[in-house]
Amino acid sequence: MKKYILALSALYFGAQIQAQTTVLQLPESQDSRVITTGLPFVLIAPDARSAAMGDMGVATSVDAFSQQWNSAKYAFSETKQGVGVSYTPYLSKLVDDIFLGGITYFNKLNERSAFGASFRYFSLGEIEYVQDEISEALVQKPNEFTIDASYALKLSERFSTSVAMRFLHSDLKLPNYSGDPEPASTFGVDISGYYQSEEEAYGTFNGRTRLGFAIQNLGPKFKYDAQGQENFQPTTLRLGGGFDFILDQHNTVAVTAEFTKLLVPTPPIIGREYAYDDTNGNGSYDEGEEVGYPNDPINEEVYYLEGKDPNVEFFKGVFQSFGDAPGGFREEVKEITWALGAEYRYQDSFAFRAGYFNEAEDKGARKFFAIGAGFNYNVIGVDLSYLFSASKIPSPLENTLRFTLSFNIDREAYQEY
Repeated sequence: MKKYILALSALYFGAQIQAQTTVLQLPESQDSRVITTGLPFVLIAPDARSAAMGDMGVATSVDAFSQQWNSAKYAFSETKQGVGVSYTPYLSKLVDDIFLGGITYFNKLNERSAFGASFRYFSLGEIEYVQDEISEALVQKPNEFTIDASYALKLSERFSTSVAMRFLHSDLKLPNYSGDPEPASTFGVDISGYYQSEEEAYGTFNGRTRLGFAIQNLGPKFKYDAQGQENFQPTTLRLGGGFDFILDQHNTVAVTAEFTKLLVPTPPIIGREYAYDDTNGNGSYDEGEEVGYPNDPINEEVYYLEGKDPNVEFFKGVFQSFGDAPGGFREEVKEITWALGAEYRYQDSFAFRAGYFNEAEDKGARKFFAIGAGFNYNVIGVDLSYLFSASKIPSPLENTLRFTLSFNIDREAYQEY
């Protein structure tokens, strides 16, 4: 308690309770300000290729799963149509019935435009609730899912943009004293862009630049039950860039970097007013003076000691998220995660991938290395990835083999290079 008291300047508000008693504001929490949202499963990388390169995809080359990262990439597809199927075990070291699965489809309508759609399903397995030793156990199967559709259009030969609409649904089925909560639903919008340069000669190799951005899950807040608090969607800004080293007609090495930030308000440092015995009557707290019990504040009102009120509408929250961290600019920078990834491709036959993902210690502490491989035979593609945690906090996907299957129909229908 003392280390928190000494960290603040005592505020004198006049005599309270007794002649020598004054008021002090104490913080309730200031150690960690991890940003939390509803429906966090949409932040899990759904496909093995992106997972193998450190959970990135906004600026990588187009594939069947671009819908989840940057649907504007579909406008650059050389394939007429594609289907992707993914399966990711979750917490596989503890249970065997929690997983993320999905299916994605895209169709390049012509040389300038494309359509995409996907369905993602997150199962939390079977959960058994026992009220007492007499009542029969209640078995629930909570789940969440999203359905979305996108349209991508080339605005020039080298740049495309896309808009996607998404329906998000959460049916957690977690009973409480006020009864079973109702399923929560909301909608979100993605706005994205993608740039891919021409292939240019650089001495002994050719090269191609890739740039991408995406604002995802931009939409209204929602509640898990009528009496509960409103939750932000995981509105996310992604920025990335990469370069393809085209060594010859068979060998290509692609390197990519990506930066991500949640566009959600940062939790502020909050506090309440507590009485303390101002023994010497100087109007400020001195070490050794008695402080009232933390569970018995004078004023029940919560004070935002540092930071801003996070209870705002989602659109205001997007802009507020760039400057509301109690720690100022330094803390805002900590809220940006980054990833580096590389991919070696031999023709369209196989690929090897590796990546690293980093998040600040007091913002979630996710740090991991990942490796993976991909194999193509005719129209079928198989991708695998494996994650190695580099953080003191174990990852729910640590030591998990992730698997995706893709079908590329009418390949090279729109070959440009």
